[in-house]
Amino acid sequence: MTDESIVTLYWARDPSAIARSDEKYGPYCRSISFGILRDRLDAEECVNDTWLSAWNAMPPERPQKLRFFLGKIARNLSINRLDARRAKKRGGGELTLALSELEGCLSGGPPVEELAEARELAEFLARFVHGLPEAKRKVFIRRYWYLSPVAEIARDYGMSEAKVTSMLHRMREKLKSALEKEGYRL
Repeated sequence: MTDESIVTLYWARDPSAIARSDEKYGPYCRSISFGILRDRLDAEECVNDTWLSAWNAMPPERPQKLRFFLGKIARNLSINRLDARRAKKRGGGELTLALSELEGCLSGGPPVEELAEARELAEFLARFVHGLPEAKRKVFIRRYWYLSPVAEIARDYGMSEAKVTSMLHRMREKLKSALEKEGYRL
């Protein structure tokens, strides 16, 4: 079933939209959620919440790329669950570590809460990531979007952990330099 057909089901308030979403994008969303939470039950709950959130968002939303729309929902729900878990002192994970790695690139700058500035920064980051060579882009996205552990990235791409760590360090330095060049105060 095409993405447009699935979105049309959501707009028609047809409950089969959820089943079609799960058939087509369930494994993708579970992978994102499990990568963040490292707990199958929590990941499954987040994926189920993803379908509910999609149901509540459409209409009025009409996503052009359903895969990314659902993936973003699953990611945000998983991060929220991880934050709640941390607040209850039940663990941590890759989120804190990944964000601390990026902290040197993004901290201390102008307030990014303002919508226009946040959008501008997001567009800049997208251009930065798309400008990376494919292998580096994949590693960067796996670490900072999917929050995958360095060991998992190294295993999946046939690299040593030291190589992945070094590659990420160099990309963060390049990002920091690019941000400074764009006028972001660091």
